[in-house]
Amino acid sequence: MDEMFDKLQAVADRYDELNELISDPEVIADTQRFMALSKEEGELRETVDKYHQYQEVTQQIKDDDEMLREKLDDDMDAMVKEELKDLNEQKEKLEEDIKVLLLPKDPNDDKNIIMEIHGAAGGDEASLFAADLFSMYSKYAERQGWKIEIVDENATEVGGFKEIVMMISGDKVYSKLKYENGAHRVQRVPVTESAGRVHTSTATVGVMPEEEDVDIDIDPKDIRTDVYRSSGAGGQHINKTSSAVRMTHLPTGIVVAMQDERSQQQNRAKAMTILRARVYDYYKQQEESAYNAERKSAVGTGDRSERIRTYNYPQNRVTDHRIGLTLNKLDRVMNGELDDIVDALILSDQAAKLEDLKNNG
Repeated sequence: MDEMFDKLQAVADRYDELNELISDPEVIADTQRFMALSKEEGELRETVDKYHQYQEVTQQIKDDDEMLREKLDDDMDAMVKEELKDLNEQKEKLEEDIKVLLLPKDPNDDKNIIMEIHGAAGGDEASLFAADLFSMYSKYAERQGWKIEIVDENATEVGGFKEIVMMISGDKVYSKLKYENGAHRVQRVPVTESAGRVHTSTATVGVMPEEEDVDIDIDPKDIRTDVYRSSGAGGQHINKTSSAVRMTHLPTGIVVAMQDERSQQQNRAKAMTILRARVYDYYKQQEESAYNAERKSAVGTGDRSERIRTYNYPQNRVTDHRIGLTLNKLDRVMNGELDDIVDALILSDQAAKLEDLKNNG
């Protein structure tokens, strides 16, 4: 516990220092530095607030304990004891909150994401389920006030998707959607099934933080770029110019093709964004697999083939297998009401990290 308070005091001291710095005219004049320090100040604010509350509560407990040592009349004695009971509960709650706030932060949590949804096993039904997942995430994003941009899509004749790729931008997108990585399984009677039998199909979801140049260093020599003519609907200029772009990252074999935009330059920029995210994700998954093999974590954000959730339509039930959570409101979940699942996954991850800290810290 003492170690935690040393850490808290260091955080509080840094917070005070940051507040002085961002009031300094010299720092204000340096926009980049000012923004970086303001961001750091914002990230520490909640921890410092809780620490100050904790100091007040512990002081109050001390004062009440001293009062009880004096001779008090029965009413006053009962009142102080009641107050102490409340204060000790507050203290315990604040300790838990502070422990969570002091956990190492995932550096990607604040980032926007690139999400890829693929219809997997189950043919047409899998592609329709991929479209349902796309709709679910779109509605959830809307509820969060995030922005969605479709980057690439491969639609099927039945109205589903073999694959759809989108960028989701907004506040702390990765922190909430990173646990969606994996295989999602659906159990329902397909529209195409005349006998009314329940089928099982799967779709996979990949979630990657959008990477800026600083996060991953891709050597231009490692990228082969081919340009070709766009195909499909899109106006008069189609097929007259080579505006479509295919980029291949040679060390990993990752390929990104982009033909949605009007100009080759726009397609290049977008393809590079996706390529950078996929290459980063490729190396991150390799690291995570090695790490999880040692740690056996309850909530992974690594392996795409891991079956993470089942959506059972006949019983209106959704189950997250990693944390054993079952909700009997699949209709509402598919309508974008994902908060209960997301919050439970975050809590489970925090609990696992706290346990890790206790065992290894």
